[in-house]
Amino acid sequence: MMEKMPGRTPGKRPVRQDAGKAAGERKRNIRPAEGKPEGESKSSARPVAGKSAGVRKRNVKPMASKTPDELVRLNKFVANSGVCARREADELIKQGYISVNGKKVTGMGIKVKSTDKVEYKGKLLTPGKKVYILLNKPKGYVTTTKDPHAEITVLDLVKDATTERIYPVGRLDKATTGVLLLTNDGDLAGKLTHPSYGAGKVYHIFLDKDVTKHDMETIVGGVTLEEGIVSADAISYPDPADHTQVGIEIHSGQNRVVRRIFEQLGYRVRKLDRVSFAGLTKKNLQRGHWRELTPKEVSMLKRGIIK
Repeated sequence: MMEKMPGRTPGKRPVRQDAGKAAGERKRNIRPAEGKPEGESKSSARPVAGKSAGVRKRNVKPMASKTPDELVRLNKFVANSGVCARREADELIKQGYISVNGKKVTGMGIKVKSTDKVEYKGKLLTPGKKVYILLNKPKGYVTTTKDPHAEITVLDLVKDATTERIYPVGRLDKATTGVLLLTNDGDLAGKLTHPSYGAGKVYHIFLDKDVTKHDMETIVGGVTLEEGIVSADAISYPDPADHTQVGIEIHSGQNRVVRRIFEQLGYRVRKLDRVSFAGLTKKNLQRGHWRELTPKEVSMLKRGIIK
């Protein structure tokens, strides 16, 4: 049994040591990474990050569906062609890489018709069939699609999944494993990575020493990083007998944010595995394997039900 949660100290939020087991709460199980962590024996325990009014810090707004018009914004057209996410499409437009009907455009807010000739670096863009691939990323693969020096990328793992151009939604660094979504749906990708949507992420973390309860309280309360204060929604010990492992739920999407949180507190992350992203898990998906999302999963993501 996990120890009971300490009493609330004024000015601090409690850390839920048995998150998700209180009556009336909804549970979310963090499944430990497949295989043995480097230098450690395989743990059968599963960290749990639960939800409660005491740790949930933001209200996630559901995504509203839009009826497509005859004209569509240029950045959305580019994104839906599988080049990149919508926010990255804005940068391509600003830098003059996009042309419409033979003329380069750099202004924001431009709209185009489906019959317009839109090109990226001279290549004709055509919005294709929407594809949604869920990958259980192994260690050693680069998530970005733009690194010319990368020996292997996640796209090498899904090259047989589709003929459409797809790209990762968000990033996992080279050493991090776990759930990664790839798609050519720029509209959905933009929403899932935007801070206002707040897609939840759950990680199983292996550290070089025991994580103290005080530091767990600090992580829930907020840790100061370069971009400001970042806090977790929930944190717990997956194995009460092994405090070098923690399960953490977080909505922040900053680069390497989980590693930086623990490094700021004096820990070294030995292994980091993402077990859930926006409610999508790697259940029954072996490391290095992929599958297509079901129509129900896609619908739930677009409606904002999966957090």
